[in-house]
Amino acid sequence: MAGIHITDIESAINWWRERSPSVDGIQSCAQVSALAEVYALMVYYREPSCDEATMPAKAKQAWLDWYDTTPDTPCIAICSTSQGDDICKGCGRTFDEVQLWPEMTPSEKRGTWRRITMESSAWRFNRYSERAREGVAKPSTDGQTT
Repeated sequence: MAGIHITDIESAINWWRERSPSVDGIQSCAQVSALAEVYALMVYYREPSCDEATMPAKAKQAWLDWYDTTPDTPCIAICSTSQGDDICKGCGRTFDEVQLWPEMTPSEKRGTWRRITMESSAWRFNRYSERAREGVAKPSTDGQTT
């Protein structure tokens, strides 16, 4: 089973802290407390990830609630694996990751997100993705389109 990376635990803690801030500046909400216990053990034992299957139920549910707020897929609707590439030029996933995405667990999906973000080589992470969000190319000052 896939592991949940410490950076995802930290992101979930921060999301919950923003969503349910401490009322007295001392005590945190139940979700932050559950995730913080896992996070502290990971730091203490110098573990980069925790096992999804053995994660305490309250911490796992708090993590899953955060996970539900993240984008499901890195797809940018330009799939080169359908053209025979082993790695998609659009999103950076392997052919198998694209094909098996609906069957992957949340931690497996986050592991893939982490890898493609660290590699940062797919079109999703370059100037093309910025233009795709804008919807149209903008003319530059010299009359050329960018």
